[in-house]
Amino acid sequence: MTADAATWPASPSVLVVMPTYNERENLETTVGGVFRHCPQVHVLVVDDNSPDGTGRLADAMAESDGRVHVLHRREKNGLGPAYLAGFTWALDHGYDVICEMDMDGSHRPQDLARLVALSCREPDVDLVIGSRRVPGGRMENWPWYRDLISRGGSWYARTMLGIRVFDMTAGFRAYHASMLRRIDFADVESGGYVFQIDMTRHVVAAGGTIRELPITFVQRARGVSKMSSAIVVEAMVRVTQWGIRRMFI
Repeated sequence: MTADAATWPASPSVLVVMPTYNERENLETTVGGVFRHCPQVHVLVVDDNSPDGTGRLADAMAESDGRVHVLHRREKNGLGPAYLAGFTWALDHGYDVICEMDMDGSHRPQDLARLVALSCREPDVDLVIGSRRVPGGRMENWPWYRDLISRGGSWYARTMLGIRVFDMTAGFRAYHASMLRRIDFADVESGGYVFQIDMTRHVVAAGGTIRELPITFVQRARGVSKMSSAIVVEAMVRVTQWGIRRMFI
């Protein structure tokens, strides 16, 4: 048993939602790492009909390990809808803590253990964010231009929305189910990576408490990033719209 497992809080049930599109080569490594560090959690793979067979491999893993579940979507239509489908599945199945984690290896399983442990220990913290932007947080092997876009996006969103979260675009998170039930998913407007900012502002609007926990973010070693200029443009447009709306409401 690992040190993480030995100190793991016993009571809440935890689901890690992991959207996938063409992540077959990362699937077994990433899920295996999650279970090494967090053997009590369950994983939900939300696959967008990956042509590389990610969904089929996930099905095979689910057949051999009851902690793995698979939700198949018919097409690729954005990170936000994939996560919302996973959140809905998690709430319908009664999980207490619901996490977001990338399948590409950029989020370390040992940091997941820390996020979930904090969420389980402190039920008054509605959202724990694995943050690159607080003291102790860092990145490994990330291109400078990606770092610049991420830093700029977080600063802009924090300024426009008046939210004191330093890693607004972070996709490594642990929500309490009670908080997700207070959010009307129909009001979540975004499809791409701006979904993370959108969810943050919904948590704040619902009166939620947010804690940032420093993590190490690692550049993916296998596969292709889904980031594109269209995703950056969507983020800028939506954050500007929300900021303007905030000024007049």
